[in-house]
Amino acid sequence: MVFRRRDRRSPWRLAAEAVYPRGGWRRSLEYIKHRLRRLPDSPEKIGRGMAAGVFISFTPLYGFHFIGGLLIAKLLRGNLLASVIGTFVNNFLTLVPISAMAVGLGYWMLGMTPDAGLVHELGHQFGQAGSDLWHNALALFTSSEMEWSGLAVFFRRVFVPYFVGGLIPGVLASLLFYWITVRLVAAYQAARRKALEEKLAQLRKPPGAGPAGR
Repeated sequence: MVFRRRDRRSPWRLAAEAVYPRGGWRRSLEYIKHRLRRLPDSPEKIGRGMAAGVFISFTPLYGFHFIGGLLIAKLLRGNLLASVIGTFVNNFLTLVPISAMAVGLGYWMLGMTPDAGLVHELGHQFGQAGSDLWHNALALFTSSEMEWSGLAVFFRRVFVPYFVGGLIPGVLASLLFYWITVRLVAAYQAARRKALEEKLAQLRKPPGAGPAGR
Protein backbone atom coordinates (compact mmCIF):
# COMPACT_ATOMS: atom_id res chain seq x y z
CA MET A 1 0.00 0.00 0.00
CA VAL A 2 1.17 3.53 -0.80
CA PHE A 3 0.38 5.03 2.60
CA ARG A 4 1.57 2.16 4.78
CA ARG A 5 4.13 3.10 7.43
CA ARG A 6 7.65 1.85 6.82
CA ASP A 7 8.18 1.25 10.53
CA ARG A 8 5.27 -0.91 11.63
CA ARG A 9 4.36 -0.15 15.24
CA SER A 10 3.63 -2.90 17.74
CA PRO A 11 0.41 -2.85 19.83
CA TRP A 12 2.47 -1.87 22.89
CA ARG A 13 3.99 1.06 21.04
CA LEU A 14 0.56 2.19 19.80
CA ALA A 15 -0.77 2.09 23.36
CA ALA A 16 2.25 4.00 24.69
CA GLU A 17 1.92 6.71 22.04
CA ALA A 18 -1.78 7.03 22.82
CA VAL A 19 -0.86 7.98 26.40
CA TYR A 20 2.16 10.07 25.45
CA PRO A 21 2.59 10.75 21.71
CA ARG A 22 6.04 10.54 20.17
CA GLY A 23 7.40 14.08 20.19
CA GLY A 24 5.23 15.08 23.15
CA TRP A 25 1.75 16.53 23.51
CA ARG A 26 2.89 19.99 22.45
CA ARG A 27 4.02 18.72 19.06
CA SER A 28 0.78 16.77 18.66
CA LEU A 29 -1.30 19.86 19.46
CA GLU A 30 0.71 21.90 16.97
CA TYR A 31 0.07 19.24 14.33
CA ILE A 32 -3.68 19.25 15.05
CA LYS A 33 -3.76 23.06 14.86
CA HIS A 34 -1.87 22.93 11.55
CA ARG A 35 -4.29 20.37 10.10
CA LEU A 36 -7.28 22.37 11.33
CA ARG A 37 -6.13 25.60 9.71
CA ARG A 38 -5.51 23.94 6.36
CA LEU A 39 -8.95 22.34 6.00
CA PRO A 40 -10.51 23.44 2.68
CA ASP A 41 -13.68 25.05 4.00
CA SER A 42 -15.05 28.30 5.39
CA PRO A 43 -14.02 29.23 8.96
CA GLU A 44 -17.64 29.00 10.12
CA LYS A 45 -18.14 25.51 8.67
CA ILE A 46 -14.88 24.29 10.18
CA GLY A 47 -15.89 25.87 13.50
CA ARG A 48 -19.25 24.07 13.47
CA GLY A 49 -17.51 20.76 12.82
CA MET A 50 -15.03 21.38 15.63
CA ALA A 51 -17.88 22.30 18.00
CA ALA A 52 -19.71 19.08 17.14
CA GLY A 53 -16.69 16.95 18.00
CA VAL A 54 -16.04 18.81 21.24
CA PHE A 55 -19.67 18.53 22.36
CA ILE A 56 -19.91 14.77 21.81
CA SER A 57 -16.67 14.34 23.79
CA PHE A 58 -18.52 15.38 26.95
CA THR A 59 -20.93 12.44 26.69
CA PRO A 60 -20.42 8.88 27.99
CA LEU A 61 -20.74 7.46 24.45
CA TYR A 62 -17.21 6.07 24.47
CA GLY A 63 -16.50 4.15 21.30
CA PHE A 64 -19.03 6.25 19.41
CA HIS A 65 -17.55 9.74 19.75
CA PHE A 66 -16.31 9.76 16.15
CA ILE A 67 -19.66 8.61 14.78
CA GLY A 68 -21.64 10.95 17.03
CA GLY A 69 -19.43 13.90 16.11
CA LEU A 70 -19.87 13.16 12.41
CA LEU A 71 -23.66 12.97 12.77
CA ILE A 72 -23.88 16.26 14.68
CA ALA A 73 -21.52 17.95 12.22
CA LYS A 74 -23.71 16.69 9.37
CA LEU A 75 -26.80 18.18 11.01
CA LEU A 76 -25.01 21.49 11.61
CA ARG A 77 -23.54 21.47 8.10
CA GLY A 78 -20.09 21.53 9.61
CA ASN A 79 -16.79 20.15 8.37
CA LEU A 80 -16.68 16.40 9.04
CA LEU A 81 -12.91 16.13 9.47
CA ALA A 82 -12.99 19.01 11.97
CA SER A 83 -15.53 17.07 14.03
CA VAL A 84 -13.11 14.13 14.24
CA ILE A 85 -10.35 16.48 15.40
CA GLY A 86 -12.73 17.96 18.00
CA THR A 87 -13.30 14.58 19.66
CA PHE A 88 -9.66 14.54 20.78
CA VAL A 89 -10.62 17.04 23.47
CA ASN A 90 -11.46 13.94 25.48
CA ASN A 91 -8.11 12.17 25.74
CA PHE A 92 -5.96 10.40 28.33
CA LEU A 93 -5.15 13.71 30.03
CA THR A 94 -8.72 15.05 30.19
CA LEU A 95 -10.69 11.82 30.56
CA VAL A 96 -10.71 11.76 34.35
CA PRO A 97 -11.56 15.45 34.99
CA ILE A 98 -14.29 15.47 32.29
CA SER A 99 -15.87 12.27 33.64
CA ALA A 100 -15.71 13.35 37.27
CA MET A 101 -17.16 16.79 36.50
CA ALA A 102 -19.97 15.42 34.33
CA VAL A 103 -21.00 12.71 36.79
CA GLY A 104 -20.87 15.04 39.79
CA LEU A 105 -22.84 17.75 38.00
CA GLY A 106 -25.34 15.18 36.72
CA TYR A 107 -26.04 13.87 40.21
CA TRP A 108 -26.58 17.44 41.42
CA MET A 109 -28.90 18.34 38.52
CA LEU A 110 -30.96 15.18 39.02
CA GLY A 111 -31.16 15.65 42.78
CA MET A 112 -29.39 12.34 43.40
CA THR A 113 -26.84 11.46 46.07
CA PRO A 114 -23.74 9.71 44.68
CA ASP A 115 -22.40 6.64 46.44
CA ALA A 116 -19.09 7.04 48.25
CA GLY A 117 -16.16 6.45 45.94
CA LEU A 118 -18.29 6.42 42.77
CA VAL A 119 -16.10 8.93 40.94
CA HIS A 120 -12.98 6.88 41.70
CA GLU A 121 -14.68 3.74 40.36
CA LEU A 122 -15.81 5.19 37.00
CA GLY A 123 -13.16 3.30 35.06
CA HIS A 124 -14.17 0.04 36.72
CA GLN A 125 -17.86 0.78 36.08
CA PHE A 126 -17.30 1.35 32.35
CA GLY A 127 -15.10 -1.74 32.15
CA GLN A 128 -17.73 -3.87 33.87
CA ALA A 129 -20.45 -2.55 31.58
CA GLY A 130 -18.34 -3.37 28.54
CA SER A 131 -17.70 -6.86 29.87
CA ASP A 132 -21.43 -7.43 30.39
CA LEU A 133 -22.22 -6.22 26.87
CA TRP A 134 -19.62 -8.58 25.44
CA HIS A 135 -21.04 -11.46 27.49
CA ASN A 136 -24.56 -10.77 26.22
CA ALA A 137 -23.32 -10.51 22.64
CA LEU A 138 -21.68 -13.94 22.94
CA ALA A 139 -24.81 -15.33 24.60
CA LEU A 140 -26.65 -14.82 21.31
CA PHE A 141 -24.55 -17.62 19.82
CA THR A 142 -24.05 -19.84 22.87
CA SER A 143 -26.13 -21.45 25.59
CA SER A 144 -25.20 -18.78 28.15
CA GLU A 145 -27.95 -16.64 29.62
CA MET A 146 -27.96 -12.88 29.15
CA GLU A 147 -27.44 -10.74 32.23
CA TRP A 148 -28.87 -7.22 32.32
CA SER A 149 -28.92 -6.38 36.03
CA GLY A 150 -25.35 -4.98 36.04
CA LEU A 151 -26.02 -2.89 32.94
CA ALA A 152 -29.21 -1.55 34.49
CA VAL A 153 -27.28 -0.40 37.56
CA PHE A 154 -24.58 1.16 35.35
CA PHE A 155 -27.21 2.97 33.27
CA ARG A 156 -28.90 4.40 36.36
CA ARG A 157 -25.83 5.21 38.47
CA VAL A 158 -23.33 6.32 35.80
CA PHE A 159 -24.63 6.72 32.26
CA VAL A 160 -27.67 8.93 32.90
CA PRO A 161 -25.94 11.30 35.39
CA TYR A 162 -22.88 11.47 33.10
CA PHE A 163 -25.01 12.27 30.06
CA VAL A 164 -27.11 14.91 31.82
CA GLY A 165 -24.13 16.47 33.59
CA GLY A 166 -22.09 16.63 30.39
CA LEU A 167 -24.64 18.67 28.45
CA ILE A 168 -23.93 22.12 29.96
CA PRO A 169 -20.10 21.94 29.98
CA GLY A 170 -20.28 20.30 26.55
CA VAL A 171 -22.28 23.21 25.11
CA LEU A 172 -20.02 25.81 26.77
CA ALA A 173 -16.84 24.08 25.59
CA SER A 174 -18.17 23.67 22.04
CA LEU A 175 -19.09 27.37 21.85
CA LEU A 176 -15.61 28.31 23.09
CA PHE A 177 -13.90 26.06 20.55
CA TYR A 178 -16.16 27.38 17.79
CA TRP A 179 -15.10 30.94 18.61
CA ILE A 180 -11.41 30.03 18.75
CA THR A 181 -11.53 27.92 15.59
CA VAL A 182 -13.33 30.50 13.47
CA ARG A 183 -10.82 33.21 14.37
CA LEU A 184 -7.81 30.93 13.97
CA VAL A 185 -8.88 29.64 10.57
CA ALA A 186 -10.04 33.06 9.34
CA ALA A 187 -6.70 34.65 10.27
CA TYR A 188 -4.75 31.83 8.60
CA GLN A 189 -6.83 31.95 5.42
CA ALA A 190 -6.51 35.75 5.21
CA ALA A 191 -2.72 35.56 5.63
CA ARG A 192 -2.48 32.78 3.06
CA ARG A 193 -4.66 34.71 0.60
CA LYS A 194 -2.52 37.82 1.06
CA ALA A 195 0.69 35.86 0.47
CA LEU A 196 -0.80 34.33 -2.68
CA GLU A 197 -1.86 37.76 -4.00
CA GLU A 198 1.64 39.14 -3.40
CA LYS A 199 3.17 36.17 -5.21
CA LEU A 200 0.82 36.64 -8.18
CA ALA A 201 1.66 40.35 -8.27
CA GLN A 202 5.36 39.51 -8.46
CA LEU A 203 4.74 37.06 -11.29
CA ARG A 204 2.77 39.68 -13.26
CA LYS A 205 5.58 42.22 -13.16
CA PRO A 206 7.37 42.68 -16.48
CA PRO A 207 10.93 41.28 -16.65
CA GLY A 208 13.52 43.68 -15.26
CA ALA A 209 11.00 45.76 -13.28
CA GLY A 210 12.31 46.75 -9.87
CA PRO A 211 10.39 47.00 -6.61
CA ALA A 212 7.54 49.52 -6.52
CA GLY A 213 8.43 53.00 -5.28
CA ARG A 214 11.90 53.26 -6.92
